[in-house]
Amino acid sequence: MSSVIHRKGQRESKVAAVDDYDNDSAFVVPPGTVESEEPAEPTATVVFSGRNVDIPDHYRIYVGDKLARLERYDPSIIRFDVELNHERNRRQSKVCQQVEITAAGKGPVVRAQAHGENFYSALESALDKVESRLRRVKDRRKVHYGNRRPISVAEATEVGAPPLKDNQLSVPGPLPDSAEPQWDDGVAERTPGQIVRVKEHQAVPMTVDDALYEMELVGHDFFLFHDKETDKPSVVYRRHAFDYGLIRLA
Repeated sequence: MSSVIHRKGQRESKVAAVDDYDNDSAFVVPPGTVESEEPAEPTATVVFSGRNVDIPDHYRIYVGDKLARLERYDPSIIRFDVELNHERNRRQSKVCQQVEITAAGKGPVVRAQAHGENFYSALESALDKVESRLRRVKDRRKVHYGNRRPISVAEATEVGAPPLKDNQLSVPGPLPDSAEPQWDDGVAERTPGQIVRVKEHQAVPMTVDDALYEMELVGHDFFLFHDKETDKPSVVYRRHAFDYGLIRLA
């Protein structure tokens, strides 16, 4: 552990102070929260995991009821992963609780995370993002299987153009989510440059357009994929002004 020496000879640790975490207060139901008298249970499997957190039963029941309502957007979902993290750094006290939800099924994986002062507020924000992304998937299926393609802006604004149908989108493509504060994974002391998390996913061959769509659904700024056209690992990433970039291995 490194330290800073002041002129008076006093030492001050560079490591941020660790707060006195109270698990009960982190799961207090906010005023105005409506809980179902008979909570629904999702058909999909729900897997909870917590880092620096003990998840109480009443919170698991509340989450299950909320996730059951999301299944109407995609009945093919077979698994929900709900991960809770507590930020120990006092500087992040206003966003010290994090909830990450991942929905996996036959379609693309949908993931969202949010922060809040308690796990209930963080959950509501994460659920809103998941619901929005599931709506995008549902709308895209309507376009793909109904009208084959979304109508372009030029066609929609053309004089005398036919009116849009119910299952036809005027402006394709999702909008990026608002910027979120950088999340510390809860490791109190670590050496800079150390790998603290590893994720693996199946390298299903896809086109560049499909990779961009997957990147928007998980809410990331980049996406690693197996390019179907070149048969090589490639990366798409977000640039300024809603543009994208593509990196390919030679």
